[in-house]
Amino acid sequence: MGLTPSTARGRATRKRILDAAADLIQRRGVAAVTLDDVERAAGVGRSQLYHYFDDRDDLVRSVVHSTVDTVLAAQEPLLLKVDSLAGIDRWFDAIVANGTRQDAVGGCPIGSLASQLSGRDDLARQAFVDAFARWEAPLIAGLHRMQESGELRSDVDVTELADLTMAAIQGGLLLAQVRRTPDQLRLALRGARAALEDALTHGVRCPRSAPHVAHHTASGA
Repeated sequence: MGLTPSTARGRATRKRILDAAADLIQRRGVAAVTLDDVERAAGVGRSQLYHYFDDRDDLVRSVVHSTVDTVLAAQEPLLLKVDSLAGIDRWFDAIVANGTRQDAVGGCPIGSLASQLSGRDDLARQAFVDAFARWEAPLIAGLHRMQESGELRSDVDVTELADLTMAAIQGGLLLAQVRRTPDQLRLALRGARAALEDALTHGVRCPRSAPHVAHHTASGA
């Protein structure tokens, strides 16, 4: 790994390089971005870039970790409250709203990078394994709390239920991006919610329509 800056100026320079690389990769894709592109966008020289990153692969992996941090930070307030069906509904609504981009629908930044990089090498693949585990962990914890409170059946495998939910989110975001309609994401989340409802203790179900689409621009997955 490259040097971890010990000064505020160094941290600012590293962040500027990282932000420039992340922006270029998001707009062009990983394969189309060169170190020369990053240097021009960040306003740095090759020696500065190599001071903070070992090579291009190290820079790209750093972009992965930075993207994960950004996505999870945006969702953290809601992820901390996914210990009830109402809390999960609010999280789903935010995902639909954040997946909408003006006249187009954006996919998941983590999923987009994973599709380009997960088969590249074991370090990149493990970065995405860790990323999705971090994303899923609050949901698993919330489902466990629902079991402890009696809202969720005790025989439910919460890890499998969380895996199903994350698969619905990623699949829904991908279809919404490809088909340019947030309805695809809403349908996917409706399926995930149905599975969650089926896991509830008898008599606790809370009927609700599919997550709505907020008519404003938001960032994140």
